[in-house]
Amino acid sequence: MSKKKIYILSGAGLSAESGIKTFRDNDGLWENYSVEEVCSVQGWQRDRQKVSDFYDARRADIEHKEPNRAHIELAKLKARHSDNIVMLTQNVDNMLEKAGCDEVIHLHGTLTDLRCESCEEVFFVGYSAQKGKTCPACTSDDVRHNVVMFGEAAPAYEHLRELYHHADMVIVIGTSGQVIDTAYIAQNVENSVILNLDVDEYIDRHFKTRIYNKATVGIDKVVDIVEEFLEM
Repeated sequence: MSKKKIYILSGAGLSAESGIKTFRDNDGLWENYSVEEVCSVQGWQRDRQKVSDFYDARRADIEHKEPNRAHIELAKLKARHSDNIVMLTQNVDNMLEKAGCDEVIHLHGTLTDLRCESCEEVFFVGYSAQKGKTCPACTSDDVRHNVVMFGEAAPAYEHLRELYHHADMVIVIGTSGQVIDTAYIAQNVENSVILNLDVDEYIDRHFKTRIYNKATVGIDKVVDIVEEFLEM
């Protein structure tokens, strides 16, 4: 069995074809909200109800969304090589899990969970609204969305630090590289692949292999690259 470690890092472009709006696209979420209002610590402190309503709406929106072909192929790939692949995502939706993918590491949290501000317990609420929810661990009603906001720490980033020490290959899918510095990652991992719809010459030049296509189309090339690499 191969001991190679492949880290797959996905972003909003992976879920876009499932109909999940991204913040940066035309007609994206920023059209109706500003980051300061709903995705920052300052916004949360200023108007908790507004922020809670925003995440309630996002939670409800993904209930009837389905994983696309890229999610499904990644789930199959992870199942075939569970010991070799570390699945990281910046996405807060559950499309990879719906596709059957196990052990997904959500770097920015999860929409389908809430977090207790009293004891830090994270608990599943599915697609329901936050109103009336209490912590199952301490019964506090001081709960919030489980999505990392600008201005606070992202504990799951420890997995990114592990990547630099353990990754034999990194694959980046559907992310602009504006939140996580994917160019820096590519410079520190010998074997690097990027699958994006759009070209970014500054970031892309650091990747060994570049695939420009929709995630559902480019995923076949990604799977082939992984399979070949693990057989070497």
